[in-house]
Amino acid sequence: MIKFNIRGENVEVTDAIRAYVEDKIGKLNKYFNDGHEVTAYVNLKVYTEKRAKVEVTLPAKNVTLRAEDTSQDMYASIDLVEEKLERQIRKYKTRMNRKPRNAKPTGQVFADEFAPLDQADEVKDDSISIVRTKHVALKPMDVEEAALQMDMLGHDFYVFTDADTNGTHVVYRRTDGRFGLIETE
Repeated sequence: MIKFNIRGENVEVTDAIRAYVEDKIGKLNKYFNDGHEVTAYVNLKVYTEKRAKVEVTLPAKNVTLRAEDTSQDMYASIDLVEEKLERQIRKYKTRMNRKPRNAKPTGQVFADEFAPLDQADEVKDDSISIVRTKHVALKPMDVEEAALQMDMLGHDFYVFTDADTNGTHVVYRRTDGRFGLIETE
């Protein structure tokens, strides 16, 4: 079951908007196993030029789904975000089903308890200005799964624990579009 945490920036979250978000994003319930709760963090923003931005993050234990869209119509953006999330889920499940059956398991997708959303803190320092701190729980996975996670989040790098070696590694996107891997010792 998906629970919703909806907040608005420069826009009041009316009952109609809340109902529309819950209806559209709630359609993703069919991809999650029964009995497991997922919290959808929905952020609605309206800018001065009347453009609406919709951001949705679904943090789970084995995967974090995130999508955003900006357009003139908030309802259209909600529709597009739901479609993006559904594509990500299908892509991830297809990728996981293609893994060889004898591969080391990295956990049952969408079946375990879900992790909390990353928290941000603002820290000031005279020489270095840290504007955001994220706390992440490193999940055991293989390099391919880490690269997929990085793609789905839209990031240029992803930190993970290698399921085979238990080492902390970083997969990153190179300027030529291919992937690189940093292995720690």
